[in-house]
Amino acid sequence: MDARRGSARRCVRLSAAHTVRAHVLSIAERAPAWVRAGFDEYARRLAQRLPIGLVELPLGPRGHNADLKRALADEGRRMQASIPRQSRVIALDGRGEAWSSEALARQLNAWMLEGRDLCFLIGGPDGLAPQCLMAAHQKWSLGPLTLPHALVRILLVEQIYRALSQLSNHPYHRAARPDSG
Repeated sequence: MDARRGSARRCVRLSAAHTVRAHVLSIAERAPAWVRAGFDEYARRLAQRLPIGLVELPLGPRGHNADLKRALADEGRRMQASIPRQSRVIALDGRGEAWSSEALARQLNAWMLEGRDLCFLIGGPDGLAPQCLMAAHQKWSLGPLTLPHALVRILLVEQIYRALSQLSNHPYHRAARPDSG
């Protein structure tokens, strides 16, 4: 019971028996040091509540004579092979659903209550392969802007950290709390 609001509230409580983990799979060339540093900073902050790891998968062949469909299909096969078993798959895609920070906190809480690991998919310069989009349980859009894929990694992990901060009433997120309507 939440005494301040007089209503029951079901929030994530991580048990020692199973810690939900998050995995980020990204099709990309090796990221610059500043991207790795940004991702690592938020991963460090999340380590106790939601351990998060990054797997960089190489781009398929690009160039003048490259077959883009084949490259995308190859990326998709490698990405699907890297998805941890039984995880909830969330594809980052411009055609996905856009959430406010508060809505993401509610969504993350629901995902974590399932007790399954989370796997976030970030496509390469030509997006995600169709088979990855079809394998996703949900599609999430960070908004209508076109963003560099390296920057998407940092935005993703920062928003996850912000959502968990909201759920634990940590002062990092100073806007309205997810249950304040």
